[in-house]
Amino acid sequence: MITSTSNPQVKQLIQLQKKAKERNAQGVFVVEGPKMALEVPDRQLVQTYVSERFYEKNPAFFPADRSVVVLSDRVFESVSDTRTPQGVLCVIRQYHYKLEDLLGRSPEGTAGEPLLIALENLQDPGNLGTIVRTAEGAGVTGILLSPDCVDLYNPKVIRSTMGAVYRMPFYYTEDFGRELRVLKHKGVRLFAAHLEGSIPYDEETYCGPSGFLIGNESQGLTEETAALADARIRIPMCGQVESLNAAVAASVLMYEASRQRRRRMDR
Repeated sequence: MITSTSNPQVKQLIQLQKKAKERNAQGVFVVEGPKMALEVPDRQLVQTYVSERFYEKNPAFFPADRSVVVLSDRVFESVSDTRTPQGVLCVIRQYHYKLEDLLGRSPEGTAGEPLLIALENLQDPGNLGTIVRTAEGAGVTGILLSPDCVDLYNPKVIRSTMGAVYRMPFYYTEDFGRELRVLKHKGVRLFAAHLEGSIPYDEETYCGPSGFLIGNESQGLTEETAALADARIRIPMCGQVESLNAAVAASVLMYEASRQRRRRMDR
């Protein structure tokens, strides 16, 4: 059992929790909680850590062949990113996808056509994590992120994904506009969620290869990105509300596409 915060493994865990640079240098990230730990694909797992209290209460929680390092409760609290640690965290190998990987899946219950979310300069970790989780539920085939988006391996993002990070392909591009043009060339129709959109979102058709463009929480999409869209769509608002939270807006659009695709399959 590790009982000192000066232990090299403990110092490393703290750095991985705090710094994207360190995570990227080592090619790993950290997940916390029993649910996330149990769902880790074996091929991605590097190491599992548990608190002394958790280990004493759940000695047979993990398969016998999984290596587990026990930390004293005080030490575990020092490496956890949460206020109320659940007693389990894992170091996981990062995923490496290509743009093509975002197009190649046909989720169960969907029409088999690519359905993407393209995020420009999204900054809130909770928004990104929620979008990743919702994307899996709605049958999205992949997520494209501009280089200035929040780090998907940020602990707050990872928690918000609730395990969807293990299954949802994503790709950070150095040139957002270029990749959008590549998608258009491949037949993906792009829809910009825009305050000046002239078409209500539920009056467009998303059964073919489609992608939704979602912008920064406060600034929205840049004009350069919006100009690449095949159509600008809007979500009608009542009252004095101007727009929805980025994750909520993305969710509305993803599930409208899912609804249309399932309806087509049922015919």
